[in-house]
Amino acid sequence: MNNVEIGENVIGIEKYLRKTDHIIRKKGREILNDFNMTSPQFIALQKLIGDGELTIGELSHKMKLACSTITDLIDRMEKNRLVVRKKDEKDKRVVRIQVQQIGHDLVQKVLQKRRLYLAEKLRNFEEKDKDFLRQSLETLYFAMKHEEDKKKDE
Repeated sequence: MNNVEIGENVIGIEKYLRKTDHIIRKKGREILNDFNMTSPQFIALQKLIGDGELTIGELSHKMKLACSTITDLIDRMEKNRLVVRKKDEKDKRVVRIQVQQIGHDLVQKVLQKRRLYLAEKLRNFEEKDKDFLRQSLETLYFAMKHEEDKKKDE
């Protein structure tokens, strides 16, 4: 492995990131259940809010799911008034998915509940420790993202 030594710290960091991720995902699913929403619906809303109005094909590509799966997902979300399909202004043959206000509000409520959960778990941390943790995770994220971005460019 490229002359990189895997020390005890790396082993511990990987182990606890994995365990923390598992707990956060589990809690996230519980929170989504409180809002009668599935993980794929939440992810789709986040992608649509972040990237703007997308077609079924574009959303399918971004979520790495089949177009038929995304169509079913959007059907259910439209039934719950989270999104609407609308014709593209420039090309009427193209249909884009637009997030409704209720969808925006729901995402904010879910994120707020997740943040409150995390704040509760961090309540006994000193501010300097929270700051160090945030900065360290941010640095790790950007190191990993940089590697991913380089792969895309190749």
